[in-house]
Amino acid sequence: MKKLLFVMVLLMGALVANAQRTPLKVVDLQKSITDNITKDYVGFTIKDAYKVVDKDVVTFDVVVVKGTTQETLSYDNTGKFLKKTEAKSGAAKPAPKPAPKPTTIKPQTK
Repeated sequence: MKKLLFVMVLLMGALVANAQRTPLKVVDLQKSITDNITKDYVGFTIKDAYKVVDKDVVTFDVVVVKGTTQETLSYDNTGKFLKKTEAKSGAAKPAPKPAPKPTTIKPQTK
């Protein structure tokens, strides 16, 4: 029981040390963020939004999509654009087909 408690305390400590990422509703984003996306990312829609707190620094990550393109945009706590952190484009590539197994022909016996 003591080991379980010790492990739980270690896990909680690791979670607190890492950045905290909290989901947000689109309507809860600052107007400056939504205005920037409307202006600079025409045709994109907001898929997800997160408030990120890391070492007392608050930023916002917003995932936007247009067709098969998905990008994650980062903003500071005032709504100023910081950077594009991730970009995905195109459909997922299918896994390669395995090579066919060689066939051996056995001689027929009568």
